[in-house]
Amino acid sequence: MKISENGSKALPILAVLFFICSVHVGLSQEESYALSEDSKPQPNVPKGTVTKHIFKSDLFEGTTREYYVYVPQQYRKDQPAALMIFQDGHAYVKEDGDFKTPIVFDNLIHKKEMPVTIGIFINPGHQSSELPENPFRASNRSWEYDELSDLYSRFLIEEIIPEVAKNYNLTSDPKMRAICGLSSGGICAFTAAWERPDYFYRVLSHIGSFTNIRGGHNYPSMIRRHAKRNIKVYLQDGSGDLNNQYGNWWLANQQMASSLEFRDYDYIFVKGTGGHNGKHGGAIFPEALKWLWKD
Repeated sequence: MKISENGSKALPILAVLFFICSVHVGLSQEESYALSEDSKPQPNVPKGTVTKHIFKSDLFEGTTREYYVYVPQQYRKDQPAALMIFQDGHAYVKEDGDFKTPIVFDNLIHKKEMPVTIGIFINPGHQSSELPENPFRASNRSWEYDELSDLYSRFLIEEIIPEVAKNYNLTSDPKMRAICGLSSGGICAFTAAWERPDYFYRVLSHIGSFTNIRGGHNYPSMIRRHAKRNIKVYLQDGSGDLNNQYGNWWLANQQMASSLEFRDYDYIFVKGTGGHNGKHGGAIFPEALKWLWKD
């Protein structure tokens, strides 16, 4: 099945989503979050490489997007690498951003606190070959990230991952795959694992939008009522997160945590005082990855 959305239909919600998904917006006074040494370049640590690519999707018809591939220096072609996928990849791949993922990966892989992992950092699709300067403005972002369906997981499994696998030896073990995102990308990461727990085991959500943008507020009750998935979930949010016509992000993440606890999932909910940005999530990102991969 192919999915195509015209620009006029996407624009009304897009304007709202650009506001609520900016990682630089803080709506309350926050703690000052300091970075640990794992988020800083260290001497004598092998440095991975990052390459940038363009992809045109058949499933999300008419969309173009950028994606980045991180490959650690320890990768060997005869050994399958673990895989971690990031939504809003531009926000995670920047070494001068909140998360500094390539630096963190370098340090943790070197210390063997996470496996040798290839990272795929994917931006949302845009209904034009001319991509927006700010990828948060991509026209297909909400249709891909906020929908409660298997379409985005199919996009990853049928299109993006096979494309990367042409050049790299990627794991076939679900427990060696992780998926991550912030805001709408956070609920997207959870949805991918919820729909395909046979493929994605580890989930990391920063300031996840488990609110009524496209039905995400239903997840807490769905978790309680539906069959338990074999997934491991890390949630992060702050008490200063958004509160608008789509819901209250802070309360929604608490409801998610309560439901995961009720069904005895392997999960953790790390709370802060921050707003809708990546400051807290970025500061604790190394510890989040250690927890996510510790087993």
